[in-house]
Amino acid sequence: MRHTLPIAPQFYVTAPQPCPYLEGRMERKLFTALQGDGVEQLNNSLSQQGFRRSQNVLYRPSCSECSACLSARIDVAAFTATRSQKRTLKRNAHLERRATSPWATEDQFALFRSYLDSRHADGGMADMDVFEYAAMIEETPVRSRVVEYAETGTNTLAAVSLTDVLEDGLSMVYSFYAPDQPQNSLGTFMILDHIAIAREAGLPYVYLGYWVPGSQKMGYKAKFSGLEIYHRSEWKKMSDPSEFEAAGHPLSTDPIAEQVANIQLPEQPIHRKR
Repeated sequence: MRHTLPIAPQFYVTAPQPCPYLEGRMERKLFTALQGDGVEQLNNSLSQQGFRRSQNVLYRPSCSECSACLSARIDVAAFTATRSQKRTLKRNAHLERRATSPWATEDQFALFRSYLDSRHADGGMADMDVFEYAAMIEETPVRSRVVEYAETGTNTLAAVSLTDVLEDGLSMVYSFYAPDQPQNSLGTFMILDHIAIAREAGLPYVYLGYWVPGSQKMGYKAKFSGLEIYHRSEWKKMSDPSEFEAAGHPLSTDPIAEQVANIQLPEQPIHRKR
């Protein structure tokens, strides 16, 4: 009988490219492949340490001169809807939620293209075709769902979220919605509905991706009560957004080797060969 140790995840760094959130900055990502045994445990563990999933990759910003991108999640028990958010729920009461397996459809892609062309025409995903979209939705080694919101009785899609189900919450991997309904605040509505789903399922958190101090695109996330930010290797309650402005300073970034050394990996079973 032989004992072989599992191979630990290997971490890599992307080449710098222009930051999509802060003008004049360059972004870089620390990433690892999501494959092999124990992918669910790895996704759970690294999500709790500020990583996000994109298909078969887990990544976290690791810019050389900035650490402004901070993972955000909502503590469901601490969340209370504001009057404005209650109005958003009421305005979208005509939408029907449908949670399905991660399967791409033509209707989803049409909505996705409309969303990109209207809101992110110069973004990194602007040239995605139907096959790349299908890969984004369907290439998932973990427990994922596509949550669709459609007009009741008409079956017309208004919003879609690709959502991972973690051991401690829901992770909204990527969301998009009809760009011609700004009055309905569909992005906010999807977050509010995911809070409701998590509450019904007894899950404590809804992971929102990144919040970036100084980025107008990400400012809406600070409007949710119960918001927590992953900062300096721990989750902290958001009380005053200005407390995190120093994250944009070059000295706020740890060296890559130190970042990797501080990542906590899940325990993996020893594989036995006879």
